[in-house]
Amino acid sequence: MGRKLKWGILGTAEIARIAVIPAVQQSERGEVLGIASRNADKAAEIAREFDIPKSYGSYEELLADPEIGAVYIPLPNHLHEEWTIRAAEAGKHVLCEKPSSLSSAGTSRMIEACKNAGVIFAEAFMYRYHPKHRRIKEIINSGEIGDIRGIHCTFTFNNADQANNVRFNKGMGGGSLYDVGVYPISAARMYLDREPEAVTVHALFSPEHDNVDMMASGLLEFPGGVNLTFDCGMWAANRSNMEILGSKGTIAMPKMFGWERTSVVPQIFVHVGSVTREERLKGFNSFELQVNAFAEAVLDGVPLPYEPEDAVSNMKVIDACIESAHSRKRVEIG
Repeated sequence: MGRKLKWGILGTAEIARIAVIPAVQQSERGEVLGIASRNADKAAEIAREFDIPKSYGSYEELLADPEIGAVYIPLPNHLHEEWTIRAAEAGKHVLCEKPSSLSSAGTSRMIEACKNAGVIFAEAFMYRYHPKHRRIKEIINSGEIGDIRGIHCTFTFNNADQANNVRFNKGMGGGSLYDVGVYPISAARMYLDREPEAVTVHALFSPEHDNVDMMASGLLEFPGGVNLTFDCGMWAANRSNMEILGSKGTIAMPKMFGWERTSVVPQIFVHVGSVTREERLKGFNSFELQVNAFAEAVLDGVPLPYEPEDAVSNMKVIDACIESAHSRKRVEIG
């Protein structure tokens, strides 16, 4: 076991408390040294709950601590750009929750700041670190299902009754495209190893929820006549699945973006002709895999599987999706 990366948590969001802090503490290569909140009492309370040595009453205090090597940013979406840049300027490596920012231009500024400061930046798409996705790529590359003709993906849940949820605040970067639409889009780009050329999106904008998109359905046009059709939402039944359609068969994943705790076994179903094969992989914690990979990048120089610029490419697609949803027109991606 090598050295451990000392983390600071910039905020007390639920995703940090129920997923990332436990993952860092269970990981081989990380430890949580401190947590910050604009409310000092809240930071101290979370620090006691998770046995974190330090707590801070401001984000600035955490960034000023020379013992902290990296920060995880689970702040509301509209704050990602500011605090990534400030963390980079303080010499901290940055793991930032998705979406990286509210625009591809904002993400570009974040990455430029990190490069100028000589620190590592990664967008926190934890699911990508699970080995099941490498296995799916192997199946695709083997030619077993033939040439890819299309991908269909869903990611929906229902928390529409949570009136004060930041996901329903337009000024804070709320909406289903930012919150869950980023997943099928990033996954299709990952599997196809190419960028879409145009998008068309239809959305449900809810006056009850500050007019954010509570549901969105879209079509992404990739080169070669391949497409992604997807839907994402925060006001619909729970679904998280993907099907990759090939000329000879299909790959189905009924738990595509699940957190894959030990009680959940990730499943892959391969259908070719009249034969169906199920492959079961160990239930790794994707958050733990992510923080270990990030620590190896910082401490050992092991390259991360995705360059920072991948976040810019994903945001370009999201930019186009949001434009299309509002204009109700097909939008080409420049």
